Amino acid sequence: MSARILVVDDIETNRRLLEARLSAEYFEVIEAADGAEAVRRAREDAPDIILLDIMMPGMDGFEACRLLKADTATKHIPVVMVTALDQREDRIKGLEAGADDFLTKPVDDVALFARVRSLLRLKVVMDELRLREAGRDSDAEIAGDEFQGGHVVVAGADEKSARRFAGMLPAPFDASPCWEPLEALRRARETDLLIIDLTSPRFDGLRLAARARSDAETRQLPILGIVDNDDRSGMVRALDLGVTDVIARPVDPGELAARARTQIRRKTYADALRDRLEESLEMAVTDPLTGLHNRRYIISRLRQGLDAMERSGERVSVALMDIDHFKRINDTWGHQAGDKVLRGFAERLKRELRAVDVAGRYGGEEFLVVFMNAGGDCALEAAERCRAAMAREPFVLASSGESLAVTLSAGVAEARIGDDIEDLLARADSALYEAKSSGRNQVLAWRRKAA
Repeated sequence: MSARILVVDDIETNRRLLEARLSAEYFEVIEAADGAEAVRRAREDAPDIILLDIMMPGMDGFEACRLLKADTATKHIPVVMVTALDQREDRIKGLEAGADDFLTKPVDDVALFARVRSLLRLKVVMDELRLREAGRDSDAEIAGDEFQGGHVVVAGADEKSARRFAGMLPAPFDASPCWEPLEALRRARETDLLIIDLTSPRFDGLRLAARARSDAETRQLPILGIVDNDDRSGMVRALDLGVTDVIARPVDPGELAARARTQIRRKTYADALRDRLEESLEMAVTDPLTGLHNRRYIISRLRQGLDAMERSGERVSVALMDIDHFKRINDTWGHQAGDKVLRGFAERLKRELRAVDVAGRYGGEEFLVVFMNAGGDCALEAAERCRAAMAREPFVLASSGESLAVTLSAGVAEARIGDDIEDLLARADSALYEAKSSGRNQVLAWRRKAA
């Protein structure tokens, strides 16, 4: 996986060294010599990852990171602080400034590429979600920066270690210790973060992490792995298996809390984006007033049904339904009454149809139902049920309490080999016209007229 990486260091030798290592792995490298230049290059060149030195003249790495994370154009770029500082206070300060990870100088190549690959995988997912969200409201409206806490499952080799690590997380974390792998996996499906102790030979934490990644319900769940400080291969393997972040023993409570906050914030934002995406996809195919499918979607499903008929001979039929005297309802009782009738009919329609039938608002007071794998007789019977449900129960107007009796007419047609959408709908519309002109409140099937 290639990417553009911004290397920030005030010492040119350090930049050149990192550039050589990264270029050998086919990464594109851009450089900055101080914090201010790093912020500018990040805005202009949109790198995929920033490797940021801390100790620099003028604006140091902490301040640069805070500025990057405060800017909506750069806040989602992962930042790895590369520093000779390895004190607890510096790591926590960096995490609180928004850094995603740390590498200690001299930089180990294996650790560097493992961290880069792990963060790139996360960024690819986030970029895809953000791309689909483009053009909508700001990130601040999607998910705020204030940390609201979250539920954390802490999986350990035994009760003592699981409780000890869980006890390191202060409020507003809700930490739940667990020492049974299957139980931990079950709980992980309803949590915000899974912390796994990967250091015990009596507990296969990597297998638990792999299971969580393969389970559809926990595939996007952030996982924080606890590793031995000198177990480089274990750390690399954990990141390659999909562990989102690692923390080395001995575990510092402050650093653990800071890393947990980072992971939960990222999950909260990603979840909000996914929810917005699902909402936008639903809105794209749904009529906002009735909650039924819209015209575009119902026509696309009809096209699929006709294609299936051509391939396998599956029968498909349609019913065009029209509410009788709907204009009179709007003119007499107002558009709110008309909307109530449309919504009420949509509810009755859904109750009377099979799960495989597809109903949509075709336009105005007209509805189209596509009956998959059903002949004309079946469609006629279903349409009659819908007509009866409409006529059986009047609508009560909220404004006056008056009961409003409403009926509908429908025309049914079955598709024939060689039909296109226009042919089939024209026959259904012809039957609907006949139902309207011969008295309304009835369902008629299309019949070939005598020559």
